[in-house]
Amino acid sequence: MNTISNSVASTAPDMGDNLTGDQVKELLRANEELKQLNARLSDAQDKLMQSEKLASIGQLAAGVAHEINNPIGFIFSNFGTLERYLDDLFQMLSAYEQAEPALAGTPVAAQLKALREKVELDFLKEDIPTLMNESKDGITRVRNIVQNLKDFSRVDTSQEWVLADLHHGISSTLNIVNNEIKYKADVVKEFGEIPDIECLPSELNQVFMNLLVNAAHSIQAERGLITIRTGTEGDTVWVDVEDNGGGIAKENLGRIFDPFFTTKAVGKGTGLGLSLSYGIVKKHFGQIDVFSEVGVGTRFRVSLPVQHPNED
Repeated sequence: MNTISNSVASTAPDMGDNLTGDQVKELLRANEELKQLNARLSDAQDKLMQSEKLASIGQLAAGVAHEINNPIGFIFSNFGTLERYLDDLFQMLSAYEQAEPALAGTPVAAQLKALREKVELDFLKEDIPTLMNESKDGITRVRNIVQNLKDFSRVDTSQEWVLADLHHGISSTLNIVNNEIKYKADVVKEFGEIPDIECLPSELNQVFMNLLVNAAHSIQAERGLITIRTGTEGDTVWVDVEDNGGGIAKENLGRIFDPFFTTKAVGKGTGLGLSLSYGIVKKHFGQIDVFSEVGVGTRFRVSLPVQHPNED
């Protein structure tokens, strides 16, 4: 398309003898429109490709979560049964211990004493419940991670506009990106009272993920702070993600939502995260604003209508 546009522009002056000034201006204007259209199409294609990749990742996450859920389910069930069995065994063991004095002086008593010392029975009675509780806690954490994956991807639900709780989506996303954040910053949640909003939850989760990961990457101190706030303003719900990182230079603020624009080192970022987030927020009839000061930090605000405006 650029080749066609450029050829129109290059031939227009040569045809000046046959065209009026207005016609030449019209050709140049059409050429400029073609260039802009070409740029927008290229932009849309890039976002579509990224969106398809994210959808594939979401499907993979949901598939893995589903497969892991089955073994976790029966392990969890077996733990419950095993706990009951151990309770019964400990009750039986307690009864034997109470009967030991009656066997004093017999060969059986000596054997029982030797066996008790060999297996370290007193230690086992303390350690087995501890091991069971720790193992059950670990399985519960895995189960929660799997559930967060499902909540984050929401691939198991139809891609239809639904009323959803943003707090739930933010919490699920925080669990997913916890490994990116926990070594760099503390997270403070200052949630206000907000209604459920009409949205595509999995897409908004992607926005929150991008903002949280960017906030973590901006932290330059040994340990930083990321604050998430929510609230309402009229018929709009807003979500703030604020960090005390390095901030964004003033000359870059106007470009951060451009596709492929990034201030990260080569190989550290694609420059598509914020561009994609901008598109998702616009798709939800909302807006995303950024406030930043170098050396102080950055705050992103996502504003979304509770319900979509009526459209003809």
